[in-house]
Amino acid sequence: MAWIWLLLAGICEVFWAIGLKKTEGLTRFLTDPSKIWVTTWTVGLMILSFVLLAQAMRTLPLGTAYAIWTGIGAVGTVVYGMVVLGEPRDAVRLLCVTMIVAGIVGLKAFGRE
Repeated sequence: MAWIWLLLAGICEVFWAIGLKKTEGLTRFLTDPSKIWVTTWTVGLMILSFVLLAQAMRTLPLGTAYAIWTGIGAVGTVVYGMVVLGEPRDAVRLLCVTMIVAGIVGLKAFGRE
């Protein structure tokens, strides 16, 4: 079950990182108060991500859980940036993302609970 908590925590991290972009660093509601809901959801996802990570860390080793959590967040946000925001998709960036995924898979495959 800890791996499911960790996966959900990583997915929440992706969405709160996207929220940070959409809220212009949690400041958008200052110029347009009707946008407070985006900031609220972003902060809520941050909290949920940390709670889920903490739940996973009750069983999983610290280094493994944290590295996988940040890896899921990194890969998810890079993919979002490439697909939705039109960020570069050059071979070097794709290779780097592939190495992060390989690291995540390696930590899962060779980790001990």
